[in-house]
Formats: sequence, C-alpha cells, structure tokens
Amino acid sequence: MDKSGIGQAVRQQEKTLKLSGIPYTMDIRDDFDIIHLNTIFPNSRIMSIWAKRKGKKVIYYAHSTMEDFENSFRGSNLLAPIFKRWIINCYNSADIIITPTEYSKMLLESYGLKRPIFSLSNGVDIDYFAQNYDARKRFRDKYDLKEQEKVIISVGHYIERKGILDFVKIAEQMPEYQFYWFGYTNLNLVPHSVREAIENSLPNLHFPGYVNRNDLRDAYCGSDLFLFLTNEETEGIVLLEALASKIPILVRDIPVYENWLSDGETVYKGINIYDFKEKIYRILEGILPEITENGYRIAQKRDLKVIGRLLMNIYNQ
Repeated sequence: MDKSGIGQAVRQQEKTLKLSGIPYTMDIRDDFDIIHLNTIFPNSRIMSIWAKRKGKKVIYYAHSTMEDFENSFRGSNLLAPIFKRWIINCYNSADIIITPTEYSKMLLESYGLKRPIFSLSNGVDIDYFAQNYDARKRFRDKYDLKEQEKVIISVGHYIERKGILDFVKIAEQMPEYQFYWFGYTNLNLVPHSVREAIENSLPNLHFPGYVNRNDLRDAYCGSDLFLFLTNEETEGIVLLEALASKIPILVRDIPVYENWLSDGETVYKGINIYDFKEKIYRILEGILPEITENGYRIAQKRDLKVIGRLLMNIYNQ
C-alpha cells in the first residue's frame, strides 16, 4: 500500500491533520474519538467493527469503486461484481463516507449506500511540489537528458485502466520525444498485452519503476508534459501533484474531470490516439496557449491547508 495512491492519501491525511492542529495517532492503543479507514482489506473491516463497539466514530475514505477496479489486473473484470458487494459492505460499516470527487460520490450513491457521503479532495502539498530549477536539473542530470530534449511523463501502476497501452503506442509513433512512465506493478498480475508493451525496446520509452517522493517531484519539475491517459479515476493524486508543479497537462476526457478541469483553460483533454498526438505536438512546440497558471489555481484550492478546514467542517456535522 505504501507505493500506491492510497498510501499517499494516508500520508496526506496525516499532514492535513498536523497542519490543522488536529491531534492524531497511528497507534491503535492510544485514545481517540474518530478513526479514519482507507483500505478495503479485511483488517480494515474488522477495525471498523472494533471501533464501533468501542463507541468510536468511523470515517471510511472511499478511494475504490467497482468502475476503477475493472481493467486493472488479470481477472479483475470477472471479480468486479464481487468487489462491488465487498466495498459496499465496508463503506456501510462507517458513520460517514468521504470520497475525492463529485463524480465518485455519484457512483457510490448509485450503489445504494446507507451512510452519508461527502466529497472531499485528497488534496496536494503545493509547497512541496512547487516548480523549481534545481529539481528540474536533478531530473535531467539523473537521466542524462539534454535541456532541448522534450520529455513526457506519466505516473501509475502498470495496468490497462491507467492508459499504459496508449502511452506506449504514442511513444512508438512520436520518436522525437522522450517518454517516462513512473510506477510499478508485478508483471505476473497484469494481462499479456500490458507485459508485452512494457517489455518493448523502444529507445525513447523508459520505465524507471517506482521512485520515491523526492524523485517524483523532480520528474514533474524536469518534464515538459504530464500525460495522464487513465480511463477511470476517483480523482488522481498524481494529477494534483502535476498541477501544483505548473507543468502542461494532457488528460483523457473522462467524466471525473467534467466539473473541475476545463479543456483549454486549466488542462488539455483528448479522446483518442490521434487527438493525443496532435495536442502533444502543439503543446510541446508552443502552438497551444500556456495555461499552467490556471491549472495551478486548481491545485491551490486543494492545498492540504484548505482540505484541513473542510475536513473540520465534516467533523462538526
């Protein structure tokens, strides 16, 4: 979990509480009034039962939906209906449910959940991910990149839902640019098509694997475009990080972004390979307008200090 988006969400909850002056503990033996649960593993479900018996309030963070479980790992589509029943059981064990976007809230409401659902972004540490030249230089030096080379990055697991197959196809068809995919998944868990794509030998396509938070920040600062081709998402913490880093962003035009990211105003959006290629070229060659400052304002509204105040409002309801 430490290397996943959920792991990052937990770390950000800790920092949010600290910035808001809300005392917290990670030790179950300590005294507390409210418990935050972030995973849908059996131990979290057991923890929810235990907390309720002790008279504690339970907040369940709904990071997962059936829709974003599909097209993930081998057999995930077959297991999706079972997964849905399980997460309903988990989420219904809480007093309230928090999910990152209005889109994911809408999905959860369609499941017939019996608990109040609040939409609250995972947030982003805009100070940590701020653009700076030293970070850019570290990234370029580490990967032996010349300043004039145009670099496109993405971040995520090696799963079809994240758009990795399209990412590889685009890299193959645009050899003039360097493509880096940060993240890792055991190849035994992914379909053959994904494994085959990752094991290719394109000279301009690189898979550095999982990198630590510092190196990822450097990658945002050192790249020229964040290409996020995910087909389904509840929010996308890495997208918020890219917004905070003030780099151009191109995403797939999917429902989760409809109400808070505007095409051509805060990010650029595409719908297919042809569309992505055209916009990549026009962004990197300076033909399309520079809109990163507008995107940064989206990140500012989701800064951890802001999220802390909104979380306090939920506590007080």
